[in-house]
Amino acid sequence: QVQLAESGGGLVQAGGSLRLSCAASGRTFSTYTMGWFRQAPGKEREFVARLTSSDISTYYADSVKGRFTIARDNAKNTMFLQMNNLKPEDTAIYYCNYHPLVLGVPDYWGQGTQVTVSS
Repeated sequence: QVQLAESGGGLVQAGGSLRLSCAASGRTFSTYTMGWFRQAPGKEREFVARLTSSDISTYYADSVKGRFTIARDNAKNTMFLQMNNLKPEDTAIYYCNYHPLVLGVPDYWGQGTQVTVSS
């Protein structure tokens, strides 16, 4: 099992910044992706950003490109999401995701952290 612990959510005014963290522990895989998803009230969970274990490529949803940056600290098994120029529409619960690139192994999810952006 992979355990994921998120932190860093909170309340911020529009235009402000927050940094989310996701610390991974437990079982590890040699190839995987890690990323962030979010779910706003009444909406489906959506992709935000992810990075790969192999070549450290990063991918972003169009809605956050240029404002959010995903990164990780391998030594600490921790992933970060730096969120700048936040908008009210970024308000959601943000979930950390660990996706092993192994057939038949399911994804792992964190418990979620609330991000609220006031206008």
